[in-house]
Amino acid sequence: MQSHRAPAAAAPAPPPAPPRRSGELPPTHTSLICVALPALAVSAGQGQLTGRGLEGFCRAGRRLLSRCQVRVAGREPLAVQARMTGADRARFVGTLCVSPQAGPDPDIFVERVRHADGTERIILRSAAARPLRLPLEVSLGTDLAALGAIASGNAGPELPASVHDSGLRWSCPTGASSVSAEPPPADALAAAGLLRWEFELPPGGSASVELRVRLEGAAPLRAVGRAATSPLAPAVATGDDPRAAALLRTSVEDLQALLLRDYEHAADIHLAAGAPWRCGPAPAEALAAARMALPLGTRLAVGTLRTLARTQLGGTGPRAGLIPGPRRDAGAHLPPGCTGTEATLLFPVLLAEARRWGLPEAETEELLPAAERCLTWLRTTVGDGVYLCDPQPGGPARCETQAYAHRAALLGADLLDACGRPGGAGLRQWAGALRAAFEEEFWIDAPGGGRPAAARAPDGRPVPHFGSMAAHLLDTGLLGGGAHAPGLLDRVRTEQLARLFGNPAMDCGWGLRGLGAKETGHNPFGHRSGAVRVHETAVAVAGLAAAGYEEEANSLLHGTLAAAEAFGYRLPEMYAGEQRTEGGAPLPHPAACRPAATAAAAGILLLTTLAGLRPDAPARTVTLRPVRTAPLGEICLTGLRVAGAPFSVRVSRLGPAMVEEAADGLQLGV
Repeated sequence: MQSHRAPAAAAPAPPPAPPRRSGELPPTHTSLICVALPALAVSAGQGQLTGRGLEGFCRAGRRLLSRCQVRVAGREPLAVQARMTGADRARFVGTLCVSPQAGPDPDIFVERVRHADGTERIILRSAAARPLRLPLEVSLGTDLAALGAIASGNAGPELPASVHDSGLRWSCPTGASSVSAEPPPADALAAAGLLRWEFELPPGGSASVELRVRLEGAAPLRAVGRAATSPLAPAVATGDDPRAAALLRTSVEDLQALLLRDYEHAADIHLAAGAPWRCGPAPAEALAAARMALPLGTRLAVGTLRTLARTQLGGTGPRAGLIPGPRRDAGAHLPPGCTGTEATLLFPVLLAEARRWGLPEAETEELLPAAERCLTWLRTTVGDGVYLCDPQPGGPARCETQAYAHRAALLGADLLDACGRPGGAGLRQWAGALRAAFEEEFWIDAPGGGRPAAARAPDGRPVPHFGSMAAHLLDTGLLGGGAHAPGLLDRVRTEQLARLFGNPAMDCGWGLRGLGAKETGHNPFGHRSGAVRVHETAVAVAGLAAAGYEEEANSLLHGTLAAAEAFGYRLPEMYAGEQRTEGGAPLPHPAACRPAATAAAAGILLLTTLAGLRPDAPARTVTLRPVRTAPLGEICLTGLRVAGAPFSVRVSRLGPAMVEEAADGLQLGV
């Protein structure tokens, strides 16, 4: 029997990472990020966790283990493959040549399967012709740093370890973590942070070790998205274009991985904004993602609405009814925007549309008072004016904010009327005044048809730059009977907007640029000044298709699908707006969350847009208005939910759509 023994010395501590500029996040765009919130595991491609950047196992905003380095027979395996096998797990494979007679062919395979929940399985497999005695060493370490400290470059040094049960333990004033192993190691060297085993492998034999990382004092992890009671229906796509199936599968998995539970109200589930940097709730994005995910059922919408209703400001002041939210950078041309305004306007929209998708009347009635307070805040804030301006003194009236407000007024009025509540007539009257003023004052006439202004300054001066936020002018939402609410633009200007979105200055081949390529201040990596934001691109595709501009919609759809394929179908929230070239790939944005709630939900919106689903569950009807050109050929969507029951629809290669499964009594509308 051949024996291969490793030296007892500890693995050297990783060299310090170079200092980062203030505000610069450690790069994760090439990382494999396993997510099952509130836990995640971030890994580099070689599989070894070295403690650099954000690498490690994290839970509840703290890194529990930053270093996990494997050596077999005293050497690190040569990494040959790293890939995600699900939203919450990754697989790494390495090889070694340990037998003198093996020649150049590896005879030991090292497989590591890493889960976001804090487990890692290390498997050794022998292809040697003779029995082998192999030492396995795992070098461990952590700083127990908060994610915020890691992001700012202020993570501390590694903490000293102590032997604990069948592994090691680390502690600091803010908490403690431990790693246990099965089978228990033959040696545990606390000073070196080292666990050691020795295995005897016969020819073709294997051995394995499972490590379990845990936060002391915390209950065993039970990720919301892995529970049998997940609020998202397991939708599946089949058809001519295999990219549709991969995108839908990955989108659903990523949404499940980002689900959070309200700890004080365990039945209420909502989405985090994204990993690894925004693992907490962001009201506007949680509402937007829940709205795009309505084809997967209304339970996510209910949990999101209930959770945010508890944050709504009370009292009688000017902010009463507002759902608070942080400010969001808007690029070089405008000051940061208020996501609280966006969330407050999205609340009644999501409730109104969830009712159309099948939200039970009892839950609609429960949430209606909060929606009414949102609409009251809107009318109070506008006052005698016509535009909804930013809440800070002297704030601009943004183009997209007017679109949000107009949609909220019309869908809110429809909701109030349907529930027998007063106020609908006043909202419609104001929405009509806003539409008339917008057509007159927000449109910049110019040769070629003009374009909408990005905003109006307090002195009435238009802010002329043009970007993807104008897509929200096409997002009108569903009224009763499955009809779209009228938008802020007439038919002629809607056609001009479609023409602008189809221009290469906006459509870079991967999606819509956040700011047109010919605009002052354009930066293809600027997250509001040139990068492609998947959410806005999906909104544009849905809006263009609904308005009948299928050529422009199809171009954006194909570009986004190509980008999704390049990213392994896990779309980041944004990527660079570089012009697409033959054989090229989209450039990742180093600070983008991936997965991200709005990007994952955008995958749902893109594919369901092909069928043109317009449900009206209270009227027991569903209307289909598919994209007539069938840009992906035949596609069948199964496992959706309409009116609380499974729903399936097929779109043929020639364009017509047919319902294949639906709730009892649900009729096909005209």
